Amino acid sequence: MPSDLIQRPAQAAPTAPDTAPKRRTRVFALAEARWAAAALVLFLIALPLQLTGAAAWSWGPLYAAAYVTGGWEPAWAGLTALREKTLDVDLLMIVAAIGAASIGQPMDGALLIVIFATSGALEALATARTQDAVRGLLDLAPSVATRLADDGSESTVPTQELVVGDTVLVRPGERVGADGRVLSGLSEVDQATITGESLPVVKEAGDEVFAGTLNGTGALRVKVERDASDSVIARIVAMVEEAAETKAPTQLFIEKVEQRYSMGMVVATLAVFLVPLAFGADLTASLLRAMTFMIVASPCAVVLATMPPLQSAIANAGRHGVLVKSAVVMERLGQVDAVALDKTGTLTEGTPRVTDIRPLPGSGLSHDALLALAAAAEYPSEHPLARAVVDAARTRGLAIADVRDFTSTPGVGVTATVTGRTVTVGAPARLLDHHDDTATVSAAEAAGDLEDGGRTAVLVLLDEVPVGVLGIADRLRPDAATTVADLTELTGGSPMLLTGDNPCAAARLAAEAGIAGDEVHAGLLPQDKVDVVRRLAARGRKTLVLGDGVNDAPALAAAHTGIAMGRAGSDLTLETADAVVVRDELATVPQVIALSRAARRLVVQNLVIAGVFVSGLVVWDLAGNLPLPLGVLGHEGSTVVVGLNGLRLLRDAAWNRAAGAMR
Repeated sequence: MPSDLIQRPAQAAPTAPDTAPKRRTRVFALAEARWAAAALVLFLIALPLQLTGAAAWSWGPLYAAAYVTGGWEPAWAGLTALREKTLDVDLLMIVAAIGAASIGQPMDGALLIVIFATSGALEALATARTQDAVRGLLDLAPSVATRLADDGSESTVPTQELVVGDTVLVRPGERVGADGRVLSGLSEVDQATITGESLPVVKEAGDEVFAGTLNGTGALRVKVERDASDSVIARIVAMVEEAAETKAPTQLFIEKVEQRYSMGMVVATLAVFLVPLAFGADLTASLLRAMTFMIVASPCAVVLATMPPLQSAIANAGRHGVLVKSAVVMERLGQVDAVALDKTGTLTEGTPRVTDIRPLPGSGLSHDALLALAAAAEYPSEHPLARAVVDAARTRGLAIADVRDFTSTPGVGVTATVTGRTVTVGAPARLLDHHDDTATVSAAEAAGDLEDGGRTAVLVLLDEVPVGVLGIADRLRPDAATTVADLTELTGGSPMLLTGDNPCAAARLAAEAGIAGDEVHAGLLPQDKVDVVRRLAARGRKTLVLGDGVNDAPALAAAHTGIAMGRAGSDLTLETADAVVVRDELATVPQVIALSRAARRLVVQNLVIAGVFVSGLVVWDLAGNLPLPLGVLGHEGSTVVVGLNGLRLLRDAAWNRAAGAMR
């Protein structure tokens, strides 16, 4: 047997990142961003020159350059679509911008160009960042592994060369190189990246392990059961990419009628120009009437009627700690009618804490004395449970005694000499020898009671005699119950809990948070969470998924809308999500949904206002003789009105009203 498999007094495993190394596309590495930036700079130089009364030759060429730099890509896209016998709003915006310039309004046209170019650049950047994060996820799995031959010899090989049936050695502190099953060894493995469990899981012979998970202080011999391309981590990547490709195209409300409106406007403009000519009208007069019609009927006002409320809502949400990535996302948030929550790090704080201290009858120890003994023994350990015990002792202001002869056994616990006595702290199932003496029976009953309640039980022995049991669990976020209640009110039904944790822990947390028992789904792998989301979608539900870990990313991508918790969120999750709760304030989630619904109501108001203006001007132009300057004034006036109306959502009062609407 290789020497690495011989048990030694365990030391703290080297720390390793819980998320993949960041791969970030630079903003100006994208051509779309460079063109949009150039158009914006040119516009910002030209605008003050025009407003201060400078000669047209000083600002005219700058506007022209802004038209070219910012407009050539959407123009090309529009022409490409035209060749495929479709007409989109990009081309119409370019035509409208050129039309505005032709009647002496170059600033309006340039502003429209800059808005469209910037929007396209942001969309391209979001796509590139998501692709970076997906590729970076593969870095979670190590690039090499230690393969064991039948004669016990070792060789270092790329993980891509591992095949089913190979045996690999996973040393303390290393990441597991392949999905497989433990042949021998005992250790605790942090598999939060796959299952989202808050605590490392004991792995011994017969247990399954996953590529990319972090081994603790023991050594494991693992038989490979899946090729690298079929590992759970690889399937997460595939699921995210598949969801991104198959997710229904996201469009703003007004874009859903883009094709019909665009085609109708072109046909109507040609008719306004050609029909009068057929009856002997003057060419110049017909052309002027058609130009006026195109300006007043152009979708500029309608588009701007849609964007300001959504952009104002985005800015307001950002000030309150929620980053919404686009106007499309802000609109979609208001459509949500079902919510699925991850547990660890989302509904909970993601940090284990001592919840119960139970001295056994006859031990003679108080609660503080029991906790102080356990904290002293655990103090040298780096295990999450040990840190929870030490933190609890410090919170109570207890003195932590010095220890000698500290040892740690993976999957079992720690032993140390404290004030001359031997203290052992660890897993009850490993430490109890099933004797029928009173202390052993009481310890087993206390541990079983805690574990049935969804807590992790930790047994404390003094000179090999059980003296108490500690209960440790992840703590619910302070605003979790309020958030669940608000989400229930907004959607008309209880949110679901999707977690890879065990059913007991999930049920306990759900009960504390106010989630209905039949909405708890525990023991889920990433693909299981995706299946739940897709079943809801098949029933016509628009589901919001809220999570923080790599294991949540596929569900976030597959959902109608995904929101990530920002502080502890993995790189992939933050990029995959449609929105990010930057400060981890869970209560902001229902508030941003309510704000989105307010924005949608304002969009409808603006569309009505814009429609009234456009209809009135069009009827005037067709039935009478609408002067071109008056048509431009009416068109621009409607844009100003709807724009100011949309800016109402910038105020803090709008956010407060969104919160108040749920009370």
